[in-house]
Amino acid sequence: MDMAIDRRGFVGGGVILMAAGRSWAAEPWPTKPVRWVVPYPAGAFTDAAARVIGKRLGERLGQQFVIDNKTGAGSNIGTEIVAHAPPDGHTLLFVSTANVINTSLYKTLPFDFRRDIVPVAGLVRMPQLIVVNPQVPARTTAEFIAWCKANPGKVNMASAGIGTGNHLAGEIFQSMTGTKLTHVPYRGTAPAMADLIAGQVQVIFDNVATSLEHVRAGKIRAIATTTLTRLAVLPDVPPVADTVPGYEAISFYGVGAPAGTPAEIVDKLNREINLAMADPEIAAFFNGLGTIVATGSAVDFGRLMDAEGAKWATAVKTSGAALE
Repeated sequence: MDMAIDRRGFVGGGVILMAAGRSWAAEPWPTKPVRWVVPYPAGAFTDAAARVIGKRLGERLGQQFVIDNKTGAGSNIGTEIVAHAPPDGHTLLFVSTANVINTSLYKTLPFDFRRDIVPVAGLVRMPQLIVVNPQVPARTTAEFIAWCKANPGKVNMASAGIGTGNHLAGEIFQSMTGTKLTHVPYRGTAPAMADLIAGQVQVIFDNVATSLEHVRAGKIRAIATTTLTRLAVLPDVPPVADTVPGYEAISFYGVGAPAGTPAEIVDKLNREINLAMADPEIAAFFNGLGTIVATGSAVDFGRLMDAEGAKWATAVKTSGAALE
């Protein structure tokens, strides 16, 4: 008897859940402000990008896009919030390279990123720069490699933390060049950059958006880009790949939503985001930071996440990095 009651209860619950899913899909989304969780602090590139895009989306869709900065655990805190949110299109995640890195970096996570977050739209890819303190004698990739080999273990490489994109970009560089740098992890890019400028560390593989201003001000020197071709914002800085064939390390950013979000909402969001990214004012914002547009369909973004996940998993394994 109890078993029959339980079975009816589960069936009833399933009907309720299916009905709820249909109601989310049927409503003229969005019906209330959209919460866009950014797992990084206010003032970071991700925060600025979300605010620029969110403002335009809000204007077009008639509901405010509220940027909610939920920092901590290398983006895992914000990601967990979205992974467990109702899949009704009113909670979004600012996806970054960190999300796919963390799937292999952390031994356990309270969510499965590729299962619990569906791809909505790609935004941009962000090149990195090898930047050094001006006191470093090297001015080219070849000179930097030679200097590092002449000083094995004595060149301090800063990063925003263990397993971050700039840490792993440096690990890939070491493995491909036979150099040995001493990794100095910080709690974020800002303190790492401050110590680079002060000369406490000698090099960092940093996103072009956060290092460009300091390069232009002469506080640090750009040795090379991590792209396969030169950047329009720094045309005189050659790629690492000119000296180390095949070297590439580029971050990516996009938008995700809780698994189960209705396809029509994902499609609508994807169209609106692509339109926003094509707007001349928004395009100028991203171009000025040296980013590479990476828009397309939700399927395109999912393929990019899978490809990047495989690439960075190899880098994590090579580095030996692991976090609880």
